[in-house]
Amino acid sequence: MAIDLHWAEGRLARQAAVIYALVAGIGDEQAHWQPSPDDWSVVEVINHLYDEEREDFRQRLDLILRDPTADWPPIHPGAWVTERRYNDRDLATSVQALQLEREKSLAWLYGLAQAHADLTITKTDPRLGSMAAGEMLAAWVAHDCLHIRQLNELNYRYLERLTSPYAVGYAGDW
Repeated sequence: MAIDLHWAEGRLARQAAVIYALVAGIGDEQAHWQPSPDDWSVVEVINHLYDEEREDFRQRLDLILRDPTADWPPIHPGAWVTERRYNDRDLATSVQALQLEREKSLAWLYGLAQAHADLTITKTDPRLGSMAAGEMLAAWVAHDCLHIRQLNELNYRYLERLTSPYAVGYAGDW
């Protein structure tokens, strides 16, 4: 069974709601807290998702569908975290920006579904090899899942920090 545009659009909408719920009510300290210098904070995850929404998945899927021979603009998501100073940003403003971009993406995907876009169109990239439009769409949905897991872990680890010296182990194994 191949990925379906209507299904992916619905999945991305529901996953966005999960993301917003995971960060709702988070205070400034928790929003910027990093479990270690190598870990991202909540606000860094949200801004990463925002930039990926604008500059990666939607843009690259569009290029595969419109012109699979076109070069993809370069992206550097890992470097953007520090280059774009994500952790200096306000969480509420960042969530609002992500919401607006996701709404644009969902409207665009709805249009693709209505037009019965061909998800078998494939682009060959010198570094990544061949990638069908459907594979890019599947990766977009999976990307949300990865960051939902990351946000959930950040919430769990912050809870451990906040409730110390009381242990949370009775809840079960993480």
